[in-house]
Amino acid sequence: MDTQGTVKKVNRHEPLGLTDGQVIDMYRYMLLARKYDERSLLLQRAGKINFHVSGIGQEAAQVAAAFALDRENDYFLPYYRDYAFVLTVGMTTRELMLSVFAKAEDPNSGGRQMPGHFGSKRLRIVTGSSPVTTQVPHAVGFALAAKMRKQKFVSFVTFGEGSSNQGDFHEACNFAGVNKLPVIIMCENNQYAISIPAHRQLGGKVSDRALGYGFPGVRVDGNDPLEVYRVVKEARERAIAGEGPTLIEAMMYRLSPHSTSDNDLAYRTKEEVEENWKKDGLAHFRNYLTELGLWDDEQERDFAAQCNLELKEAIEYADNAPFPKPEDTLLHVYSESEEGV
Repeated sequence: MDTQGTVKKVNRHEPLGLTDGQVIDMYRYMLLARKYDERSLLLQRAGKINFHVSGIGQEAAQVAAAFALDRENDYFLPYYRDYAFVLTVGMTTRELMLSVFAKAEDPNSGGRQMPGHFGSKRLRIVTGSSPVTTQVPHAVGFALAAKMRKQKFVSFVTFGEGSSNQGDFHEACNFAGVNKLPVIIMCENNQYAISIPAHRQLGGKVSDRALGYGFPGVRVDGNDPLEVYRVVKEARERAIAGEGPTLIEAMMYRLSPHSTSDNDLAYRTKEEVEENWKKDGLAHFRNYLTELGLWDDEQERDFAAQCNLELKEAIEYADNAPFPKPEDTLLHVYSESEEGV
């Protein structure tokens, strides 16, 4: 409190090196991702698209991580809920809509993969495959290349806590630890591996497993973007300095069903979900900005309208874009030259 007894609003972002403009941009990306997610759910319910896997409730950690990384040089291996991350890195809503509509212009896979299998050579987003966790060994491979070539970049990979039990995860972490590779391995622990709650799939913390691999493990509140930013930034500094990997466990909650083919109330209660909505990182970060006088209701309305217009244009474009041709099935699958494609 100040001398008049008024509660002082604490500015937590400036000590982290973040400007007012940057934290406003962080919130804008979080809100854009939420609007994209909500619109995609409506499109699926209307029969316009076939399938959607939601990332609602996970935007805060994803946007914060993207801000803490070098978006011009690092390599990114996101998993299928990371809409907020890829939007922050530089993908557009049009590109994402081309993917969910499975159109030939889709930069992720030319309309031949499931939605959420992100890929962009321009943005150094490496396409993942359907088997979960295979992106973690790939991320370690990119980190090995950085070390062998003496290049100053890190690879950043995300996955859910359920897939942290796969052999790919353990082998990748062990190799990264042995070789002190510049990789940041972030588990988005949203409490559910489809229908299995975390307490039935994990004997302890995911972050504690890092001890066995010989590098730091950190658990962080995934609903707090400023804390996630701090932790990812520190992990990147360690990696660039040659100190090796960091395993980050960002704790959050999956506020939506696993996918549009899932009935989540078959394995969790409505009351549990409603209770976790109170911890929503998007709402809490908006309150933080509002308390500091950086955001208000008029800005919220204006930006929400801007998001809706952008999404409307992206949907119209994607809906009218051509589908892939049958004869293009093998394009970009393999190379007939030694130089590659």
